[in-house]
Amino acid sequence: MTTAYYSHPACRAHDMGAGHPECPQRLDAIADHLRATGLDIALDWREAPPATLDALELAHSAHYVLEMQDLLQRLRDQGERRALDPDTYAGPATWDAALRAAGAAVAATDAVIDGSASNAFCAVRPPGHHATRDAAMGFCFFNNVAVAARHALDVRGLQRVAIVDFDVHHGNGTEDIVAGDERVLMLSFFQHPLYPGSGAVPLGTNMVNVPVPPYTRGPEVRELIEAMWMQRLEEFKPQMVFFSAGFDAHRDDDLGQLGLVEADYAWITRRIKEVAERHAGGRIVSCLEGGYDLGALARSVAAHLRVLADLTT
Repeated sequence: MTTAYYSHPACRAHDMGAGHPECPQRLDAIADHLRATGLDIALDWREAPPATLDALELAHSAHYVLEMQDLLQRLRDQGERRALDPDTYAGPATWDAALRAAGAAVAATDAVIDGSASNAFCAVRPPGHHATRDAAMGFCFFNNVAVAARHALDVRGLQRVAIVDFDVHHGNGTEDIVAGDERVLMLSFFQHPLYPGSGAVPLGTNMVNVPVPPYTRGPEVRELIEAMWMQRLEEFKPQMVFFSAGFDAHRDDDLGQLGLVEADYAWITRRIKEVAERHAGGRIVSCLEGGYDLGALARSVAAHLRVLADLTT
């Protein structure tokens, strides 16, 4: 079992300003914890390449990709920062970071399909699941998981892929991109109401949305996953599974009010991995989304990775 770990220094250089929760230290916390616990030696560390514009256009409109390219390259050349919405800031390092984040997801997809890795985790930022086909929002510029899923379908020729999103916030961008595409089954749970306020009514029959109220804890989430996700996932028989791996549903994370702990993330990963092993040859690519309490984030990513790498906890 080879679990590839994709990242790049450019992803750390992207900085939305002092005090912003989506900070460079998130990647430091994860990497430091992996080294401190010895988990790093069980992973195949790989450098994320930049995504091509063609790859980005698998999930985004050509107009939006060119608009982002123009804006982010100007900010890079001028050394400036600009707010795209009240929470999302682009700066000099954002263009390169965004390309590497999406590029990691595409490279991981190729590696897993080609068999050079059994599965992969992309420790990247900016995250992606709020980026819609035509708009940046919610800390996100390009939708890394949607780009990778469409790459698996449109470039690599798979017929069915699943996207599993366990971030505390609804992955509105991913839903905007893949709703109605019956080659994709998207399953998610998320706190509702909470930013971005969507998801209570799915946009397509290929969506399995499970909104949960504040203060829902891990055992309740597990029951809902068993009741709402698993039969649909088994019937769909995905040929590859993508995780939008947000860890801000952790009880220590201040951006949400759910009550998950590390063992819950391990359980979710294990249940989905079992399906991937039955139907997809174990092919999984996981991309970091949220998670803003640094200690909880690092521990939860480690729990996720231990399951992916078939290590005992």
